[in-house]
Amino acid sequence: MEEERKWIRDIQRRGSRQAADQLVRAYYDEIYRFAVRQTGHKEDAMDLTQTIFLAVLRSLPAFDGRKASFRTWLYRIAVNKAIDCRRMVREDVVPLEETEAPDRTDFAAQVQDRDLLNRLEDYVSGLDPETQAVYRLRVYGERTFPEIAAALGRPEAAVKTRYYRLMARLRKEFG
Repeated sequence: MEEERKWIRDIQRRGSRQAADQLVRAYYDEIYRFAVRQTGHKEDAMDLTQTIFLAVLRSLPAFDGRKASFRTWLYRIAVNKAIDCRRMVREDVVPLEETEAPDRTDFAAQVQDRDLLNRLEDYVSGLDPETQAVYRLRVYGERTFPEIAAALGRPEAAVKTRYYRLMARLRKEFG
């Protein structure tokens, strides 16, 4: 997206507040939905979304569009901030009634039992950060394996292996 590249250049070169505002507006709803699914509460999601965008804007001078797309880089920051948030507060997760109506293939939508969802989230939150990142980007961020691999700087095969091993462990652990 040419406009996106212009905003990023303007922020990097001149610290343009207008460009920063446009960039945040372009991705706000998408990142907010990701945050709602992570936190389970609208207020917490707003806080997490703000934390994500503050980190993005602080780190933007180091962003290199030759290494990854902006969206990939943004989700790398978002998932790291979500993991940090889960470390600080391990409470309710993903009130499905507060999210947009998901399609039937959405994993989170298939988990109807609130207690099971909470136990799954507690289990995943106790795993290493990279496994959490793969899980969160795939399940909550609905990212593809190539997108996750790019966001984490890992080979796609390694990402798939990590994800499917985790899914096997979750099935074994939780039926």
